Amino acid sequence: MSSLRPMTPMDLLKFNPCNLDHLTETYNIGFYLDYFTRWPQLCKVIEGANGQIEAYILGKVEASPDQAPVEPYDPGLKIYQKKYPNYLPWHAHITCLTVAPAARRLGHATKLSEALEQAGDEHNAWFVDLFVRVENEAAIKLYKKMGYSVYRRITDYYNDGSDAYDMRKPLKRDKQRKTVRPNGENIKVNPAEVW
Repeated sequence: MSSLRPMTPMDLLKFNPCNLDHLTETYNIGFYLDYFTRWPQLCKVIEGANGQIEAYILGKVEASPDQAPVEPYDPGLKIYQKKYPNYLPWHAHITCLTVAPAARRLGHATKLSEALEQAGDEHNAWFVDLFVRVENEAAIKLYKKMGYSVYRRITDYYNDGSDAYDMRKPLKRDKQRKTVRPNGENIKVNPAEVW
């Protein structure tokens, strides 16, 4: 039986089966250690009965570095929709979620996402977001099934020139779903516009 637990630096020596997928971004050690230091409660693994890492997630809670142009922040205000469409309020972010090929279709991605969504609610975040390659159809389908929708398309986001979808799922704070919008696939932004 698999179990969900906090991710530790020692897991970096055991998570290679998860990172062998060509759609998974692999980062340098310092990147992972920064997450363990700043957001340890948002970094989790699913460990199999054999001790192998079957899946993991790196998450964080953040906002744009600039103060909200209008206080208190209200995503329904026209000024945010017209003048500041790329302002990011307090939110949870899935930086990386990956499942080893041998452990797919076991609900691991859903379990890890739900853990981050719960943490986002505990931090009073507006939504959870993530970036996913537009060609990763399986992941996009899974995220949509979990209640995420495409907020915008970020052109030339990845090092190889691929675009990314910025997908969002509103949390409890956003009762009226003001932080999501329809037809986000058609709203293209430059990576420089995304904080």
